[in-house]
Amino acid sequence: MSAEASVVSGIAGRYATALFEIARDSGALDEVAADVADLGGMIEQSDDLDRLLRSPVIAAEDQSRGMAALLEKAGASKVVCNFVAVVAQNRRLFALRDMIRAFRAMLAAHRGEVVAEVTSAHSLNDGQLAKIKAELAAAMKTEVQVETAVNESILGGMIVKIGSRMVDSSLRTKIQNLRFAMRGVE
Repeated sequence: MSAEASVVSGIAGRYATALFEIARDSGALDEVAADVADLGGMIEQSDDLDRLLRSPVIAAEDQSRGMAALLEKAGASKVVCNFVAVVAQNRRLFALRDMIRAFRAMLAAHRGEVVAEVTSAHSLNDGQLAKIKAELAAAMKTEVQVETAVNESILGGMIVKIGSRMVDSSLRTKIQNLRFAMRGVE
């Protein structure tokens, strides 16, 4: 088993492994990676698209047509279009977000990079992202790919996950820790 394939498992892992191997073997890894990143961004930004992917009441044919139209408009490669069509046909669109995450993990392992998931209360600007990426690269002593997510419930600060390690400097966690510490004071 290759190092890339050992990074992921389950349904999402199997599909992501197939996409990764097809992209690598056809020499279209960079193009597919860009398309996958774009698709992941579209899913994150659109509640309607997320509902289309997760709804069991929408017919597979309708999901497939919707995704095909979206990918065509986005100018996605034939490899990604065919991949999503197979996923839709097999009624696995609900796992597409996990497939994208697994593909990115395999790509990072293939390139010798580390993937950091950064969750913040508000969207990060380019300057903040560059600073975070530089700090993480210095700490990890390797290239770091940063994936961002916004979760307003953390109130402030950020949560950084790299592999099995997590640093939670969110305001929500600090408040919870303070509450816990104050229980003994009463």
